[in-house]
Amino acid sequence: MSIFKKTMIWTVAFAFVSVAGYASAATLKASHQWPGGKGDVRDEMVQIIAKEVAKANVDLEIKIYPGKSLFKPKEQWGAMVKGQLDISAFPLDYASGRHPQFSATLMPGLVKNHAHAQRLNDSPFMDDIKKIINDAGVVVLADGWLAGGFASKKQCILGPETMAGQVTRAAGPAFEQMLVGAGASISSMSSAAIYQAMQTGVLDAANTSSGSFVSYRIYEQATCLTAPGEYALWFMYEPILMSKKSWDKLNKAQQDALMAAGQKAEDYMAGEAAGLDDKMVEVYKKAGVEVVTMTAEQAAAWKAIAQETSYKNFSENVPGGKELIEKALAVE
Repeated sequence: MSIFKKTMIWTVAFAFVSVAGYASAATLKASHQWPGGKGDVRDEMVQIIAKEVAKANVDLEIKIYPGKSLFKPKEQWGAMVKGQLDISAFPLDYASGRHPQFSATLMPGLVKNHAHAQRLNDSPFMDDIKKIINDAGVVVLADGWLAGGFASKKQCILGPETMAGQVTRAAGPAFEQMLVGAGASISSMSSAAIYQAMQTGVLDAANTSSGSFVSYRIYEQATCLTAPGEYALWFMYEPILMSKKSWDKLNKAQQDALMAAGQKAEDYMAGEAAGLDDKMVEVYKKAGVEVVTMTAEQAAAWKAIAQETSYKNFSENVPGGKELIEKALAVE
């Protein structure tokens, strides 16, 4: 064999190895709406996944775009389905316009407390929700539930009668229906927009997660906070999700590393979730905001309205809605 032919063979072989090595390396884009590097638990979950995947040494890097710098909050679902976005920390109810069943993951009073939320993760209820997620072209990397409450600059929100006449932001259709049933007016927006809306007088009140109440500094606009306490009405499923199109492009070692990293992030969230409520109360009291919690009777009055509005509407108008509610309520 001539030297020329040998040289050509080695050149082609080297090029093949280089291309193959490049093909196995990947950079994934992760997006979310919360401030980055400021202690928000959802940002921390994504940071954990990025760090753990890097440590796994599987030729995979995750670049994080916080503060809705890559996609607007509600646009992230469609971007994942299309493969335009790889990973997102995403409040699932934001996609309820496409999949109305997702409103069950932000249904008033359906989740009792943090321990109950963890039990729901492994229930037939969440099996059904995750099947819809997967069938839509999205993979769950980590489960996450956050408690929340109400904040107002007008008056403390306790029983349903205290909501009458207030313009409020609710974090999804189910809560909107219940609040309208109590006499509230609704202005819909992402949690990232609450601060400015309260500042400019568009909103009197809002409900969102304990994490968002702190991350978005809503204590600077509110005069009263209704903390989750013993009778929380507000729990929201906020998982870390990944585009199935992006997932399918990865090799098994990379997929395994992502799932292992997702489990670490999920464990972190489970440990931090209850502490977020305590941190919120501490921050709001320090800012001079009045902090209250609902009594059992006040929470029951809200749930009675929810039964006649949110639950009823969901059961009658959402395909499989009645069964989803029943499966969730069956988890003790």
